[in-house]
Amino acid sequence: MTLGIAVIGTGRMGADHVRRIDSVIGGARVAAVADLDLERASAVAAGIEGCGVHTDPAAAMAAPGVDAVLIASSGPAHEAALLEAFARGLPVLCEKPLTPDPAGTLRVMEAEQRLGHRLVTVGFMRRHDREYRDLQLTLKHGELGRPLMLHCRHRNAASPSFFTTEMLIRDSVVHEADATRWLLGQEITAVQVLRPRPTSYAPQGLGDPQLVLFETSGGVVVDVEIFVNCGFGYEVRCEAVCERGTASIGESGGLVTRAAIGASPGRAKSRPWGRAGHDIPQDFTVRFAEAYDREVQAWVDATGQGRTEGASTWDGYAAALVCEAGVRAQQSGERVRVELPDRPPLYK
Repeated sequence: MTLGIAVIGTGRMGADHVRRIDSVIGGARVAAVADLDLERASAVAAGIEGCGVHTDPAAAMAAPGVDAVLIASSGPAHEAALLEAFARGLPVLCEKPLTPDPAGTLRVMEAEQRLGHRLVTVGFMRRHDREYRDLQLTLKHGELGRPLMLHCRHRNAASPSFFTTEMLIRDSVVHEADATRWLLGQEITAVQVLRPRPTSYAPQGLGDPQLVLFETSGGVVVDVEIFVNCGFGYEVRCEAVCERGTASIGESGGLVTRAAIGASPGRAKSRPWGRAGHDIPQDFTVRFAEAYDREVQAWVDATGQGRTEGASTWDGYAAALVCEAGVRAQQSGERVRVELPDRPPLYK
């Protein structure tokens, strides 16, 4: 069976997923796309045989040959698209955040529970990254002893013009919220945000960078540096500090070169000095390209077999509650507790 997918949203992420489904992964095809910008949607779908182009997500989901939905539109549009997919019984891979706030995610979760079975996989792609998987297995097997701390770095070269201080948490640190829960198998119980003076390269009014502190149910402390105008590229790192050692990922961008590049300052010109370096990806679609490929392929394979795997609506809800506490901590400067209810039976 070739899974027919309707891709909702053909911006940067949606267009990348259309390319991925059409030419990278197997077992699926792009049956329809939808975007408010008809010209953009048409350009993304150009050359894909049998791909319908729509401005209405519901029309794309109703198109012939659609078996599943990939939602890559803006966060505020996710809830309506998810509920439409539920009404049609279509499995969904939804990019994060599931919705911009916990209230919307709760409505989606309650609607899914009324169906009595899972339909949603949330696009937390770091769970499919090789380095993150290696780190998760290392921590799970306990070879370094109990984890005590996580040090996380999340940097972007520059933020888009519409990016807000709240979005530092809801759109960026949300990845660390899910990664923390998944790596440690623990819930985040409290959040605090420290705000240094902003970089002069941040747009007016954007409080960038920030240091976000998580406390977990197992007593682990996590610090997250979020810096979306670092200027030099896209960089994601994580170091776990455990009782008997440390494990880190994201330290190398691949090939490292070492070379003599000229005279060292203050030294004779006849004595060259060296420099080591590697390329730094400029955006997430490059750094996590393989993780996205693995994520979408895993979703296609599971959906084709009638299964729903990966991060669930509950995981999306837990991350949304952490982010809500993070935004409150941003605004108040105080430590804010995360009030997580009992996990519903559907997600156990």
